Amino acid sequence: MFADESAPKGSLTETTEAEIVDRIFDAVIDQRLPPGAKLSESALCEAFGVGRMRVRRSLLLLASRQVVELHSNRGAFVASPSAEEAREVFESRLMIEPNVAMLAAERASAADVATLRAHLEQEHLAHGSDNRHEAIRLSGQFHVVLASIAANRVMERMVKELVTRTSLIIGIFGAAGTDNCRDDDHALILEALRTRDGAAAARLMSEHLGHIQANLDLSRGRPSKVDLVSLFADP
Repeated sequence: MFADESAPKGSLTETTEAEIVDRIFDAVIDQRLPPGAKLSESALCEAFGVGRMRVRRSLLLLASRQVVELHSNRGAFVASPSAEEAREVFESRLMIEPNVAMLAAERASAADVATLRAHLEQEHLAHGSDNRHEAIRLSGQFHVVLASIAANRVMERMVKELVTRTSLIIGIFGAAGTDNCRDDDHALILEALRTRDGAAAARLMSEHLGHIQANLDLSRGRPSKVDLVSLFADP
């Protein structure tokens, strides 16, 4: 592989494209990087200590996951779904995730239930300590873990993308303090898995997604400015 000639000189370690993608992706999921934020190549180069080619390849990967939008002559921006797109995302989730929950209830092992219970305990602690970033991350991850338990990799990829889009939607349209999910809803879904009640798991998931959507104001907008260097600077 050719070296990135535009990379800053004297760097002891190189941040890989995968690491850049993961850190930007996590910042979006955690809502530390708001929808519509401009992703300046020069700022990202400074933040990650890499050259423009590596940043550009990372942005292309993020665009392929619909996390970033690329605009000719304007640059890259965090995806900013419209109210119509928000409705489409929830329609998709309502089509997919009740079936995911039903399959997970049918296929969950005792170890899977224990893993999900431990995850839910972490989520509950994050909510209790008012750690919004961690609560958002764990709330969305609950749905991804559930799809993993359902043992359907196609559904798992779709759920992960939809969870990302939902975090963006909540970032724009959610009321102040709104998280992705309510952990008491998750507790009820976990109980349905424990008792292998697929029908209840599907019904509870539908109700849960309805609760999330009901907390949105589709006329709301949010600021989109962020200091990328400070956000991604190493601690």
